[in-house]
Amino acid sequence: MPEGWLGSFWTYLQFTWEDLLQLGIEHAVLVAEAVAIATVIGVMLGVATYRTGRPRELVLAVTGTFLTIPSLALFPLFIPIFGLGTTSVLVGLVMYGLLPVTRNTIVGLLEVDPAVVESAQGMGMSRTRRLLRIELPLAWPVIVTGMRVSAVLMVGIAAIGAYVSGPGLGNDIFSGITNFGSASSLNLILGGTLGVVILAILFDLLFSVIFRVTTPKGIR
Repeated sequence: MPEGWLGSFWTYLQFTWEDLLQLGIEHAVLVAEAVAIATVIGVMLGVATYRTGRPRELVLAVTGTFLTIPSLALFPLFIPIFGLGTTSVLVGLVMYGLLPVTRNTIVGLLEVDPAVVESAQGMGMSRTRRLLRIELPLAWPVIVTGMRVSAVLMVGIAAIGAYVSGPGLGNDIFSGITNFGSASSLNLILGGTLGVVILAILFDLLFSVIFRVTTPKGIR
């Protein structure tokens, strides 16, 4: 890139960093909410189906299908129900984030050593207690990895939410595309894109820390 263009972008950042920071915070909050909801639903689906083949395959097929729908087509589908803005984007993000969490929950639970489960059963533990005290804790590292993948995936997709008036860094990106050719269009696009990349790295690091803090050394 020409040095003059880099200088122009640096000047742009100096004057607009507060706006970019605000958009970045909105973006991060949206993704965090979507990850939390997708985790609750995904873990519940995984727990409900991991023991039975046909329901398990059906859940994975449906959640996998969600990822094949282009976000530019999916988000507008919710406008008649939820209107323009955050809710439509949030629902779409949750749908995109379900597969990694659901699949990893199923995989993690299936990888639990049957001998451990049988020992707990022999000690008189109920199925619910075995699930909560034995199986889910042992599957937790794999579940966290699914959450991590889901979060990084959502950071990029959330930028498309600006297409339906959603919050976040996508607003600058779409503004730059709409006004492409103007003096500030490339700065808007690059600023928003750079923010998305930084957020993806931060979310990845966050879940790396969560993994280390919440997972005992013996099962990492």
